[in-house]
Amino acid sequence: MSRGITDFQPGRLIQALAARALSQVQLAAMVGVSPATISKWKSGQQAPEAEALDSLSKVINVSPEWFTRPLPKKGSLPLFRSNASAHVSARAMLEARLEWTQDIVLAMSEFVDFPDVNLPVRTFTDPQQIANSDIEEAASECRDLWSLGRRAIPDLALAVEGAGVIVVREETGIAPIEGLSAWSHELQRPLILLSADKGNGFRSRFDLAHELGHLILHKGIDRSTDPERYKLMESQAHRFAGAFLLPAETFAADVRTPVTLDSLLLLKQRWGVSVAAMIMRLEALKIIDADAKLVLFKRRSARWGAKSEPGDDARAPEQPRLLKRTIELLSSSGVMPIESVSSYIGLAANDVEKLAGLPERYLSGKASVFHLAKLKSMVSGDSSIKSADSGVVLPFNRSR
Repeated sequence: MSRGITDFQPGRLIQALAARALSQVQLAAMVGVSPATISKWKSGQQAPEAEALDSLSKVINVSPEWFTRPLPKKGSLPLFRSNASAHVSARAMLEARLEWTQDIVLAMSEFVDFPDVNLPVRTFTDPQQIANSDIEEAASECRDLWSLGRRAIPDLALAVEGAGVIVVREETGIAPIEGLSAWSHELQRPLILLSADKGNGFRSRFDLAHELGHLILHKGIDRSTDPERYKLMESQAHRFAGAFLLPAETFAADVRTPVTLDSLLLLKQRWGVSVAAMIMRLEALKIIDADAKLVLFKRRSARWGAKSEPGDDARAPEQPRLLKRTIELLSSSGVMPIESVSSYIGLAANDVEKLAGLPERYLSGKASVFHLAKLKSMVSGDSSIKSADSGVVLPFNRSR
C-alpha cells in the first residue's frame, strides 16, 4: 500500500460492500471519494487515511478498527437453497452475513465453550457416489446421535444447535433464497442461515433439515456451477430432510390408505411437516407411486393453490437460541457488559442483534435466559464461572 492506515484489510471492505449490498460507485458517493479510490482500497494498492477511514466506518456502520482485523481462514463456499433466480449480489450479501456470524462466534469463543459438533461423518467426494440408501442411513444415524427416537421432533432448531451447529434466522429481503450453509474451518463447526421472510414454521423446519443434509452429505464435495450437479445435490438434501423429519417406519405406520389430502392435514400438525413434503416422502417410501403423487399435487393445487396450505399459521417458526443466550451469559456472569458486546466484535449493534436473534436495542438492556454455552474458566480452579445452566456446502470467498 502506498499510504494510509497501517494494517487496513482490503478483504474487509469487499465483505462490507457485499453485506450492505453497495456498489463501488454508491459507496464512493457516500464516503466522499472517487470510485477509483474505492477500487484502490479494495485491491490493496492504497489504504484510506484516518479521516477517510472514519467516514467509511460510519457509512458501513462498523468500528474503524474492524477494518484492520485480519479475515479468518476461508470456510466452505455456501450452496444456496433455491438460488436459481437470485441475483449474484444477493448471494454475495448473504454469504457476507454468514461470515459476520462467524466473526461473532469467534469473538464469543474467547469466553465460552460452544456445544461440541455432533454430526454423522460422511466422506463423499462426488454426489454421484451418494445412493438413496446412504441418505436414509445418514438421517437415521443423525437421529440416533441426538437421541431423538423415531417420532416427531418437538424443536428442530434446539436439536441442531445442541449438536454444535450455529444457526441464524434473519429477515433477508431475498425471497428466492430460503437458506444457506457452510463449514467454517476457523471454527471447526458448521453454520446455517435461514430466511425469516416467510413466517411458515413448517417450511422453516424443512429448510433447516435441508441445510443439515447438505452439511452432512456434501461436506467433502467441491462446488460446481453445473446445473445438473446442483439439481442432484438439492434433490439429495431434500431426500435427507424428508428422511430425517419423517422416519420410514413410524411415519409409514401413521399413514392410512388410500391417502387423502385431509388425512395428510392431520399428520401435518403431528409431524410438523407440510402436506407437500409428506407427499414427496410417501413416494420415496413407495407407499404411493408417481401417478398417485401427481394426482395428490393436482388436488392440492386446485384446493389450496401452489404455495400455501391450511394450518400454515398453526406453527410458529422455531427460533435459534445459542448466540442470543451466549451473549446474555457473558453479560449476566459479569464477563462483558452488554453495552460492550458490539464494540468488542466490531460490528454495529443492530447487526449483532439481527444475527444473534436479539430484539432491537437489546444490547443496551438485559434479560434472563437459559444458557446452552458454557463459560470457559477465567481463573484456574474457579468453577463458579464455568457454567450457568446446565447447500454442497462451498469455502468462504474472501475476495471477489
